[in-house]
Amino acid sequence: MTTSSIITSYTTLNDNTLKRAYHLMCVTRSMDQLYEEQRQITDKYTHSTSRGHEAVQIAAAMHLKAHDYVAPYYRDEALLLGMGLSPYELMMQLLARQNDPFSGGRNYYGCASLKRNGLPTIPYMGVPDGSHVIPATGMAQGLAYLVAQNLRSDFERPIVFCSLGDGAMTNGEVAEALQIAVLKRLPIVYLIQDNDWSRSARAEEYRGMDAYEFAGGFKGLKRNRINGADFVQAYESIQAAIEYARIERLPVLLHAKCPLIGHYSSDLRREQYRTEDNIALHRKDDPITRLRKYLIIEGETEENINQIDQEASSLVAHAWSQALEASEPDRSTTTFHTFAPEVILEEKGERAPAQANQTNTTQAAAKATDEILAAHPEALYYGPDTGGKLGGLFEESKGLAQKYGGDRVFNMPYQPAYLIGSALGMAAVGCKPIVELTADALWQGLKQLSQGLSKSYYLSDGQFPAQVLIRVLAGAYPSGGAFQSASIESTLLQIPGIKVVYPSNAGDTKGLLKAAFLDPNPVLLLEHRALYRTQSPEVEAFLMVEPAKDYLVPLGKARVAQEADPEKREEGGSLVVITYGMGVYWASAASEQFAGAVEILDLRSLNPLDWEAVVAAVKRHNKALILTEEPLRNSFAEALAGRITKECFKILDSPVFTCGASNVPAIPLNAALAGEILPNAHKVAKVIQELLRY
Repeated sequence: MTTSSIITSYTTLNDNTLKRAYHLMCVTRSMDQLYEEQRQITDKYTHSTSRGHEAVQIAAAMHLKAHDYVAPYYRDEALLLGMGLSPYELMMQLLARQNDPFSGGRNYYGCASLKRNGLPTIPYMGVPDGSHVIPATGMAQGLAYLVAQNLRSDFERPIVFCSLGDGAMTNGEVAEALQIAVLKRLPIVYLIQDNDWSRSARAEEYRGMDAYEFAGGFKGLKRNRINGADFVQAYESIQAAIEYARIERLPVLLHAKCPLIGHYSSDLRREQYRTEDNIALHRKDDPITRLRKYLIIEGETEENINQIDQEASSLVAHAWSQALEASEPDRSTTTFHTFAPEVILEEKGERAPAQANQTNTTQAAAKATDEILAAHPEALYYGPDTGGKLGGLFEESKGLAQKYGGDRVFNMPYQPAYLIGSALGMAAVGCKPIVELTADALWQGLKQLSQGLSKSYYLSDGQFPAQVLIRVLAGAYPSGGAFQSASIESTLLQIPGIKVVYPSNAGDTKGLLKAAFLDPNPVLLLEHRALYRTQSPEVEAFLMVEPAKDYLVPLGKARVAQEADPEKREEGGSLVVITYGMGVYWASAASEQFAGAVEILDLRSLNPLDWEAVVAAVKRHNKALILTEEPLRNSFAEALAGRITKECFKILDSPVFTCGASNVPAIPLNAALAGEILPNAHKVAKVIQELLRY
């Protein structure tokens, strides 16, 4: 057998490669057929297969190296097999068994995450439906950064390979990613598998142009059309694309036309939304039939080809019999890998060293970030207005871009989804990103936060912790208006897998920021705008001695910001205000009317919550007020009040009171109107008085 008639001389394609590709195609097809035959078992968990897409996926897998990074999409089982995974391992995920190498039975079939010597790395990238293109691009951005900083050798010239469907190209997050790929000149290959369907929608129903045409709008993005059903053409084209990205360190997009021979998924079968004529048309371009013809043209015998078919079927049947005997996950492991183990367990360093200068919250945050960047070359800091001359809206990063260079401290477009999702990708390749954005902007990135960052450690079964620090400017300030006054902690606290901290002063800002950076989990540090605005009338109250360079505040530890008079406690005439952020200042001002009667517990950390400190404070006073800036209804404050009521009921002398903002959709621009809605010292004092008299 020769390959001279169908292969150009520059490729690495040979007889053995063709036969291996055919074998892998037969394996994937046998798996698809078995899943159909065993529907009473396989349909327990929704799944999609690569039927019709096998050729282009296997061709891509053959060009990936162990030092590359891969972001598959949900239909890429053939890609995974081509990379070196076994049918048994994929079946472990299909059946959600303990030996699932990707997630330990926690994630859908085809949603891969794997760190294994000798294979490309597949980090957890969130839902692989198109949104994963952002963390994939973040991986490429992280690789480029590490190389530029001489923190990683460029000898191997690793690339990122990202696979997705054509329907995903209509997702706005894809445009965000492609924009950054060309702007930052990143080493990434995007493979778009186009079968003319997006779920049950035909191409003419969901797109105005195909992926190749769409990519033409991104200057500097090399692109090519390939026949995804033709293994030989796909092999050659993907080889050229990957070599281009590997050598030139630039992005490439491949648009591959593929037939959809199988179902969209096991719960959305082709006969539900397609005509028989359409199904028959796609079957005519079956990639297995094509490659079989190639092999015969090149001199392979029918007997040998049939033997490959039979060996594939036997391999799949044997793997299935083993899979059916595999163990279910141990139920006791259900909560494992919610968070990676903490590294800062206690307060360290001097909080108020002698002869230190006075500092405010803005200066403390900038100093902490400066010290992090100086000590950790793998750290980078970015967000809108963060880099350049400005150095943040409140000068919280002033001078850092000039000191550390634009590769480390830089502006990014106002694209919250990319800001958050790219950080997941950067962390996966070894960077330690610090991202800054506003609470109002965070809404646009919630999918990347809730489906990506928060689930990485858990759904990868502990393989991929995400060490990411997100600094969030939150809270209202005078005349901030509807879109610069957001308090969103209750929303964030409904996302398991992320930590949320909220300092109220310069010392805690510095200590928590540095500890949050060192924590191996995603941490959101909420920083109140009013504490940053130097024209704020309360700014003098925000000044304090700057903590030492090594000062760290462990996450999940509250602090008594103001103690009550012991005599008042003994008399039963005291209470505790449990709060955070600006609430500490409102409570402090309000307490002046009730000398010695008010303890203030500054939570500092909302998740993890220092529940022991909360209970101890309630025991000291038997009365508690939860103070927040958020609208009260369905808030974290109300939930905490309910928990205290339930677990401390026997020691309470009154209901747990709450105080917060009015339940309106937004904070008005007019200062007087805003004042009617937001808490203040006067409002808090009225609630304290009522509670003390109860």
